[in-house]
Amino acid sequence: MKQFNFHEATSVKEAVKASSKKSAYLSGGQTLIPSLKLRLASFDDIINVKNIKDLQGIKVSAKTVRVGAASKHADVAASKEIQKAIPSLSSLAGRIGDAQVRNKGTLGGSIANNDPSACYPSACLALNATIHTSDRKIEASKFFKGMFETALKKDELVTAVEFNIPESSCYVKIPNPASRYAMVGVYIAKHKSELICAVTGAKPVVYRCKEIEKELNNSFSADALNNLSLDHSEINSDIHASAEYRASLVISAAQKAVMNCK
Repeated sequence: MKQFNFHEATSVKEAVKASSKKSAYLSGGQTLIPSLKLRLASFDDIINVKNIKDLQGIKVSAKTVRVGAASKHADVAASKEIQKAIPSLSSLAGRIGDAQVRNKGTLGGSIANNDPSACYPSACLALNATIHTSDRKIEASKFFKGMFETALKKDELVTAVEFNIPESSCYVKIPNPASRYAMVGVYIAKHKSELICAVTGAKPVVYRCKEIEKELNNSFSADALNNLSLDHSEINSDIHASAEYRASLVISAAQKAVMNCK
């Protein structure tokens, strides 16, 4: 691990001011610290933001659930308010990694890193989330750009994520048995104005599966997807699953999500 300057920020303004051309924000550190230790990344400045009060807390209103960026996965999973408002979001958080990861990893860190197999990006997309930053508000549909790539500027800090409360929803993940990352994860959400099927783990970046959405808009039932075959030409293929198999897992996960939507 190379040397760096460590900054303990007490406010969002202080954190942004401490940023440099080659800096990184630290909260849970589930990706950043291993990357530093393995020398996959190096920075001149590391800015600790996990103790900033403005990045903490969960607020539920009639239409939205707002989660502070430094909220841990375990906080989201244990929140009675979220369990009542969006039970699928609480369930998603409760199945990320293992207990150690859930008690260190944060929502803001997860979406800022934008791992192609992370769970939270699918929740952001399916629940029409708004990502609040130190500088602006970004719609989830415009936030996730590509593999490990987001719309965030260099010194921009995620401060909170505001999820719209759907009429019903469900997230189904088929995890890698070792890492617990999603080989495929499908988040189905029914809103008053639309139905969204967000998929993670299947492509380089989270996406909406229009083919599944079309079939479910015609008939919201698992059987509606029985004869659907997805184009797997752009689906990820690796030692864990071929592209063709992953495409079939997307449909299977979507069917389970439909059956358990509530």
